[in-house]
Amino acid sequence: MNKKIIALRRELHKYPEVSNGEYQTTNRIVNFINEYKPDEVIRLGDKGVLFVFQGAEQGKTVMFRCELDALPIQEISGLEYASVNKGISHVCGHDGHMAIVVGLAQKISNDRPVKGKVILLFQPAEEVEQGACDVLENVNFKNNEPDYLFALHNIPGIKKHKIVLKKGSFASGSKGMIVKLTGKTSHAAEPQDGVSPAGAISQIISKLHRLRADKSLFSDFILLTIIHIQLGEISFGTSPGYAEMRITLRAFENEDLRLLTSLCEKIVKEIAELEGLACEINYTEVFPATMNSNGCVDIVEQAAKQNGLDVEHIKTPYKWSEDFGYYTEKFNACYFGLGSGNEQPQLHNPDFDFPDDIMETGINLFYTIYKSTVSHD
Repeated sequence: MNKKIIALRRELHKYPEVSNGEYQTTNRIVNFINEYKPDEVIRLGDKGVLFVFQGAEQGKTVMFRCELDALPIQEISGLEYASVNKGISHVCGHDGHMAIVVGLAQKISNDRPVKGKVILLFQPAEEVEQGACDVLENVNFKNNEPDYLFALHNIPGIKKHKIVLKKGSFASGSKGMIVKLTGKTSHAAEPQDGVSPAGAISQIISKLHRLRADKSLFSDFILLTIIHIQLGEISFGTSPGYAEMRITLRAFENEDLRLLTSLCEKIVKEIAELEGLACEINYTEVFPATMNSNGCVDIVEQAAKQNGLDVEHIKTPYKWSEDFGYYTEKFNACYFGLGSGNEQPQLHNPDFDFPDDIMETGINLFYTIYKSTVSHD
């Protein structure tokens, strides 16, 4: 295994930065890849970056994407290269994903395209969904849009080096729904003089749970999870006049997510009106479902076979969400899994550490994909 890439991965692990704060991470990547003389280094704002290896003749553009950001989680691994940034850690494996794409840059620098070009995308803020949206809106990205786009994610609980594929929906779409209900406070001894949201909250919970249980309305898996409720203040003399609910909506298919959103809004607004409450609904952390194109899945599968790798076609999409779904809405793309071991701690666990021995598998697979999509003749 390439010791230089392992050292980089561990350095990235030691100095993690959260979403939208990946300044030093980006600088480390730029300084490292500059050694391999990309034809262009294109900044996407002050964090994201594209590295372009350009062929002499026109042809297809293939892009490989990885993520720059870490999580606001305190690491407890005890590793000598554990995070030195308090409360921040690479416990999702983005340090390994970055190292794989850097390793790809190494290989491409010795085998540059003749026709077309390859672009390496290092994207900020994946964990908060904003990153992909910002990239897609950036004029420098719009001038370098791909014909094919690929990305991977390590998958704990899957045998090391196994490739996990699925045509169509690979990972769920999701969104955070924020409901604000405003009535009028009153003395707790005279609740009839106010307009309390308490009854509305109770009715909304009941109707949302019934909606979640009615699978006949949807084509595939849906889920809504009530994650937070705030009702009034801790004041025993006051009947509440304000409440907030936060609900996570999730679905394997984008059309089901749209329908689920519409039905939830209908329930909330009707109950709020009946209870005499003002109602405001907003959304945050919106992730479309990650929808793989069949042709790109076939490209990955063929590359995996050329590398002698086991391939598993999963029948059910993953319930977690990924902002790569914004790319799959626009481009021929494939997002796939790389098994990181049956004994590997789960993603976002505080003792997670990306296994170095699967990086070479990711590098070689991406390199084979590159060779099959960009001309070397």
